[in-house]
Amino acid sequence: MPLPFLTADRDLDGHGSPEDPAAPAHTGPGHWRRPYRPGPWRVGTAAVFFLLASFVLLSAMIIGLAGSLTGAAICGAVAALLIVFALRMLRVGVWVSAHGLRQVALLRTTTAPWSAVAAIRTVQQPVRWLGLPRTVQGQAVVTHRAHETAPRILITDHNGDFQSRPEAFERAADVLEAWAAEYRGGGNP
Repeated sequence: MPLPFLTADRDLDGHGSPEDPAAPAHTGPGHWRRPYRPGPWRVGTAAVFFLLASFVLLSAMIIGLAGSLTGAAICGAVAALLIVFALRMLRVGVWVSAHGLRQVALLRTTTAPWSAVAAIRTVQQPVRWLGLPRTVQGQAVVTHRAHETAPRILITDHNGDFQSRPEAFERAADVLEAWAAEYRGGGNP
């Protein structure tokens, strides 16, 4: 069952033109949205953690029925942590709105208003493969902020969202650059 209202890729599912990076009519300009779908690596890893959490919850139930309520509570807490971790992993990425650019990492979130974003560009550089220490030559969308000397990497073509999906990376990079040009150029509604 497709859920086209969840991402910016809904236009490519036959509900609009792929060239239109505009927000859908039911979302306001202040609504935070991700300009791409979570990739198969990210979704698959989260699914594994959800599966692990279900086994831990099942063991919590068995331990609780056996009479050890403290053991069941500990297993329940571990399952809750696994579920929170999996949900947070699905939320990782870049989000945009008329207010600014938000980069959600696993343990922290950084938000920059559009006035602090000097430029967003796609560059060729060594990038980390699936977030691991190994680097490969690839593309990255970087942001240059007004009061920082080093650019920040927003997305790469080898991260968990775009590994083996070059067309999705190009589309997300184009949408990010278009929204940055619109919102920084005084196009705020």
